[in-house]
Amino acid sequence: MAELYLIPVTLGDTPIEKVLPAYNREVILKLRYFIVENVRSARRFLKKVEPAIDIDSLTFSELNKHTPPEVIGSFLKPLEREESVGVISEAGCPAVADPGADVVDICQKKGWKVVPLVGPSSIILSVMASGFNGQSFAFNGYLPIDVHERAKTLKTLEARAIAESQTQLFIETPYRNLKMLSDILLNLHPRTRVCVAAGLTCENEFAVTHTVAEWKRLPAPPIDKVPCIFLIYK
Repeated sequence: MAELYLIPVTLGDTPIEKVLPAYNREVILKLRYFIVENVRSARRFLKKVEPAIDIDSLTFSELNKHTPPEVIGSFLKPLEREESVGVISEAGCPAVADPGADVVDICQKKGWKVVPLVGPSSIILSVMASGFNGQSFAFNGYLPIDVHERAKTLKTLEARAIAESQTQLFIETPYRNLKMLSDILLNLHPRTRVCVAAGLTCENEFAVTHTVAEWKRLPAPPIDKVPCIFLIYK
């Protein structure tokens, strides 16, 4: 039976064996078709998994924000021929805050088997490290860029965290991380707790929780231009 495999990748330049089970390699080596967010980085990842892999024998379909919606279904043609397909994101787990969700949706509607493989998720890892509510949390993706809309959204998420005892998570483009932290400290209540997690599973891993008031007394954390996730809680 053909299957759609969701293949996690490392969150940074982390040794494969540190974060991915050996079984993932077994799955990867039996696949010939891949749906990827970026062909170059996917090829680099596969070479890390198995240096001897014959990259030129593989077929890659690129799925990202530039992919026309009408062509996505064609990426799954191998499944119709009973040939399995792998999905590879840029970092972490496919289909979570990732365009891979579109092909998973198609497979679910057609009744094709979807197999998520084990791997690192910055969302789950940051919740684990924060000390916040791990039974109720919400990932909100990117917040508005407009300064007034962002302030409004931050206050809405803070109110939700307090009213529902729900951890709120969001991200920012790496080069704007410090500006995001500045906006958080400017708009949220001094007693609101904020966790900043960056470089998870990597050598420069950073995951620290303080109140807004405490963050204001500290020097800027080492989060500039690195993948980072922010969490707020009451």
